[in-house]
Amino acid sequence: MSDTKENKEDKEIQVEKKNVETSKKPTIEEQLGKEKDKFLRLFAEFENYKRRTSKERVELFKTANQELMTVLLPVLDDFERALTHIEDDKEAEELRKGVLLIYQKLLSTLEQKGLSVAEAKSGDVFDAEIHEAITQIPAPSKKMKGKIVDVVEKGYKLGDKIIRFPKVVIGQ
Repeated sequence: MSDTKENKEDKEIQVEKKNVETSKKPTIEEQLGKEKDKFLRLFAEFENYKRRTSKERVELFKTANQELMTVLLPVLDDFERALTHIEDDKEAEELRKGVLLIYQKLLSTLEQKGLSVAEAKSGDVFDAEIHEAITQIPAPSKKMKGKIVDVVEKGYKLGDKIIRFPKVVIGQ
């Protein structure tokens, strides 16, 4: 008799467990909602990934150009120095025209790729963010104190970023 009583109790416990398990199972709507939420989160994460990788790709192209431009800047400086020395020689007019043509072609090609001159001229206020001070000299006048007296080397920008700061002499 005790066996049957225990069996009945065991069966009742099992039935209760089944009832509890069936009540804990999520409904189809709840499962669908969870899957939709999971899908939306995954989709948003993928969109962020695409946006981030495209931005990184653009930055990579800009830095690749920057490296090339930085290497070519001394060539531009050499062309400018050659032109100033050739202008002094009146007999080398044809040579000057050839060098000027090559210089202009190189400069226009680099400008098409985003290179521009970082403007700095005598009399501008010195700004450490955009100028590189080579030296300080006594100011020729009181107005020139803290201002650029001479530009030793041109500066260049690639897009909005300065890739070589203008080297200047400032008055103190």
